Amino acid sequence: MERQLTRKELTLQSIKMSYYDSGAGTPIILLHGFPDSADVWRKVAPHLVSNGYRVIAPDLRGFGDSEAPIAVGSYQLKYLMKDIIELKEKLDLTGPVKLVGHDWGSILGWSLITLYPEHFSSYVAISVGHPRAYFNDGGFEQQKKGWYTLAFQFPDLAEKMFSQNDWAVLRLLMNDSPELNSHWIPDLSRPGRLTAAMNLYRANIKPQTMKLPFPPTPVPVFGIFGKDDAFLSQAQMAASHKYVGNSFSYETIKGHHWLPLEYPELVAELMMNFYNLPLPAAKSSLKSTEAKAWEKVLHVAKKMTD
Repeated sequence: MERQLTRKELTLQSIKMSYYDSGAGTPIILLHGFPDSADVWRKVAPHLVSNGYRVIAPDLRGFGDSEAPIAVGSYQLKYLMKDIIELKEKLDLTGPVKLVGHDWGSILGWSLITLYPEHFSSYVAISVGHPRAYFNDGGFEQQKKGWYTLAFQFPDLAEKMFSQNDWAVLRLLMNDSPELNSHWIPDLSRPGRLTAAMNLYRANIKPQTMKLPFPPTPVPVFGIFGKDDAFLSQAQMAASHKYVGNSFSYETIKGHHWLPLEYPELVAELMMNFYNLPLPAAKSSLKSTEAKAWEKVLHVAKKMTD
């Protein structure tokens, strides 16, 4: 099942953002990763819409039809988080909403439910576990699989390396996915867009980045992991429970990295099964002393992202 969605556009404080908004009912915000756009959700969205959900899928800054700032620092997570919070407010989504993220969108999602938990009722993390689990618990397997994140750190050299010879290295990295010719390469070939996409890594994957306090998120979380993921270890998803102050579970399914494209019906089904569970309210699993400590750390973390 695949439906042609129509992009809309609104102006935020710092960028113009393009997004899909389809269906009615309970809203779900879907966040994509690299090198995707909101199009990565094109097969999942119809299943959710047909089951009574409203699907909102933005193009993150630098991707799809959203604006792409030039400065590397413009892609820091604190700005991406503010984009999503502002998008939510612009669409008059006043209460907590459901959140889903894949790849970099998953990292963004983890950050949002940790630093802005009052805006989200639940979270589904696809492929990528908690940022601290990624760095601390992914093991040697994760270090090997994440080699490209280091290659992206070299401006100009990385752009040339991955795009030359008809994007040969990118094709190798992506296992010659059909998305390359239909979506990724056309998008990344636009002036400045490959650099914008790589700036997401350059602005955030640094040792000092992980010094940001990450208190245990009070939002219920469900993870979905593809057992043949070429970029991520299962350990980084499994260990995410250590950083969640509410319920956490995950399911490993057949598939590779782009589960929303490979198994959209199953991904949608797993999401809806999670939504049908009697989920605990935010912070309900924290003792009063833990909750107070959490509030103090959260206050510090928010100040660091201002």
